[in-house]
Amino acid sequence: MSKRFSLARAGQWFLGSGIQERSGGVARFYQSETQKNKPVSSEITGYTASAFVYLFTLTGDDAYLNRARQTAAFLLDHAWDAGLRTFPYEHPSPSHESHHHAYFFDCGIIIRGLLAVWRQTREDRLLDTAHIAAQGMLTDFYNSQGNHGSYHPILELPSKEPLPHTQQWSRSAGCYQLKSALAWLDVSELTADGPLKAAYFDLLASALATHGGFLPGATPHATMDRLHAYSYFLEALTPVLDRAECAQAFSRALHSIARNLIEIAPSFVRSDVRAQLLRARICGAAVLPLDPAGAAAEAAALAEFQMESADPRIDGGFSFGCRDGVASPHINPVSTAFALQALEMWREYQAGYKPPCRHLLI
Repeated sequence: MSKRFSLARAGQWFLGSGIQERSGGVARFYQSETQKNKPVSSEITGYTASAFVYLFTLTGDDAYLNRARQTAAFLLDHAWDAGLRTFPYEHPSPSHESHHHAYFFDCGIIIRGLLAVWRQTREDRLLDTAHIAAQGMLTDFYNSQGNHGSYHPILELPSKEPLPHTQQWSRSAGCYQLKSALAWLDVSELTADGPLKAAYFDLLASALATHGGFLPGATPHATMDRLHAYSYFLEALTPVLDRAECAQAFSRALHSIARNLIEIAPSFVRSDVRAQLLRARICGAAVLPLDPAGAAAEAAALAEFQMESADPRIDGGFSFGCRDGVASPHINPVSTAFALQALEMWREYQAGYKPPCRHLLI
């Protein structure tokens, strides 16, 4: 790598950059050009809870576990709407920057964040709320007019009426939603909730049948954005790679993402896509031989996105991406979380491969 990755600096960015507010909520990203955070996102807070737990498992540093507790407390005490049994998109909701909406994908990510903290603390209300929220996803977002295993991406609150689907991937149903449905599988393993487990496998069947049409986007840049979403499908297959049809779909999707990434990266590349591809290579190594040269190149390219600055709001975090050779001014929590995990997984792989724990996948 031309730039050496620092796990300690990435962790310190989460702890001390101000991307997490005192309430425990985490901003969508930091805009270095305006020196301001975007509003607090429930989804990004969920991702960050998982990231803190992962950092704690790596380092044993109680600062990460304490912050994970604080992050989960925000999700329960502020983000969670007990009356509606869902997590609104941002906090507060609605606001001058966002409508009062709930996203299917966000809810699953938040539930998995709560479960990550629960596995460390065994705090009852984390699992209880995760279970209620998972059941709420199942009933609220189900698309009775669509194919079996189809779920609306966005609901209007408080009515829970679905918003019209569009061509934008985050506003349409698709195979990427399976990553969120991992929350159903995770909750079912802890609660013996059969309908939740069945729902994951129903959505799995739907995703396997439709994922081949997810790419490309309308433009090369839109395709890069879809590579990020398509990588969620890869991640969601990790519990079922022992099934031949799932391993085949995983291989097909991974090669498609890698090929498109190489073609589009000179004009636009997202750091989270590089991180997701590297994680997928390692997670799938048990069933799909890993290309060491490809993984090493991915790791080297990914490390270049870690920022160096005297400003603690920037230093150690990862830039969102690069357009025509110019780095994005957005320092992004999800990019940072995915990247630090991918690069640490690569280090562990080189030291001696062992299958990653899927419950720790951010």
